[in-house]
Amino acid sequence: MAPRAASAAAADADAIVVGHGLAGLVATSELVAAGKKVLLLDQEPETNLGGQAFWSFGGLFFVDSPEQRLMGIKDSRDLAWQDWLGTAGFDRGIDDPAGQDYWAYKWAQAYVDFAAGEKHSWLAGLGVQWFPIVGWAERGGGLAGGHGNSVPRFHVTWGTGPAVVEPFEKKVRAGVAAGKVVFKHRHRVDEVVRTGGVVTGVRGAILEASSAARGTPSSRTITGSFDLKAPVVIVTSGGIGANHDLIRQNWPPRLGTAPKTMITGVPAHVDGRMLGITQQAGARLVNPDRMWHYTEGLRNYAPIWPGHGIRILPGPSSMWFDATGKRFTAPDWPGYDTLHTLGSITASGYDYSWFVSTQEIVDKEFALSGSEQNPDLTNKNVWQLLSRIWQTPEPIQKFEKYGADFVVASTLPELVTGMNRIAGNDLIGLDDLKRQIDARDHEIDNSYSKDAQVMGIRNALSYVGDSLSRTAAAHKILDSSKGPLIAVRLNVLTRKTLGGLQTDLQGRVLDAAGAPIPGLYAAGEVAGFGGGGVHGYRSLEGTFLGGCLFSGRQAGRAAAAAL
Repeated sequence: MAPRAASAAAADADAIVVGHGLAGLVATSELVAAGKKVLLLDQEPETNLGGQAFWSFGGLFFVDSPEQRLMGIKDSRDLAWQDWLGTAGFDRGIDDPAGQDYWAYKWAQAYVDFAAGEKHSWLAGLGVQWFPIVGWAERGGGLAGGHGNSVPRFHVTWGTGPAVVEPFEKKVRAGVAAGKVVFKHRHRVDEVVRTGGVVTGVRGAILEASSAARGTPSSRTITGSFDLKAPVVIVTSGGIGANHDLIRQNWPPRLGTAPKTMITGVPAHVDGRMLGITQQAGARLVNPDRMWHYTEGLRNYAPIWPGHGIRILPGPSSMWFDATGKRFTAPDWPGYDTLHTLGSITASGYDYSWFVSTQEIVDKEFALSGSEQNPDLTNKNVWQLLSRIWQTPEPIQKFEKYGADFVVASTLPELVTGMNRIAGNDLIGLDDLKRQIDARDHEIDNSYSKDAQVMGIRNALSYVGDSLSRTAAAHKILDSSKGPLIAVRLNVLTRKTLGGLQTDLQGRVLDAAGAPIPGLYAAGEVAGFGGGGVHGYRSLEGTFLGGCLFSGRQAGRAAAAAL
């Protein structure tokens, strides 16, 4: 039990939650359910309630779900754990209490149990629903025991990210109405206060009121200060995805040289400040070199935040080339192994790569990340969703028309000219590109092949979910009947922090000696989604929102029990 350093009379609340994203809302809702009074702080205005989760596609990782069974997918907790271990690659002391992966491994076990157990029924009981076709993300590196999902597990929430946030926002707002929650927006925490070794509250700056729209930068002008006291502080402040300096500072050599140019997948307020601030209060930060950035980023033609990028969630059929026009090899295909491909891109000496595709592939296989890029799913519009069957989704059409990274051409020479124009160089050679495309196209003539990517396409088509909605029929890239040729310049897109504050299974933040800091908890991305790195080196996808849900619930319940 966390010692109560401040008496009830001296405290401003039972608990202070720093960060009003998904993990913070979940933790707050658990505290309220236990009858506790909570101060919910964030440096941003109320328009950003829900944080990054609001902008997400709403993908959730479930194991042996009703949706999987409906699609004929045979999944199990044991298979998911095999995939998690092969993906995470934990190698930093899982058996050593002082190891960076000691608690991460335990969190991973607990999370897989959660995903195979009550996670689905818990969320369904809160009114959350999912699109019935289960997606197959991160298909892996080619070995059963290695990286990747053996079966489809990516469940898209009906209503995308906002629908994941909604039930917890409702609980918190009900807490506000009941006098159990007080919002403290525009309160930027600069210090986690410890008194006699025990956390007793937070101090910081009050920022001027802001009417900035969700996701847009807000003022950092200071109008005052605050000093708030509570016997429990839960840090749920997110990661470093918008802080390119911190990303480069922690960039691991195994991924090559950090790109000079990156686009940003999260709003500017995702700055990582609370990692250092909590560390100054004695917290142990582990696995800071583990991060998750995407390789299929598009520069947004209508940006909301600085450097705003959108990720293509690709099907398996586009050909993938480096900046010089050299085709990537296994496992660097669309949707297979994100971080391996990132390493291959940096090894090329350039910060970008290319998809070469057809209109038919784009129509069937391209989806865009983000709630705002999927109005049919986000607005729960069945008719608009069904229209994807006979037309290119409108967001894709707009990127083709207005996006700076798309080239549409009726012939390969025209395509190469457009690619070199966008890149501002002459790295793509027509003859060399044609030779590689021809070689791949020759492999389409039979229902079998030695080309591993073509094998992967046929494997995808054997899964009814992919054949219905995510994989175009196998065809030749240079088949003019499949529509114009399309090339897409792909940028490195910053996104998630996989390391963070080390926590035990109660969400208690640990110090350098591995002991819990009395009164201090953490959840969500700032805690590596649990334990300082529940994913290890790589993610199976659909596990970021789930990590916020699970760690927020764990920390909120444990803190309430300790009060």
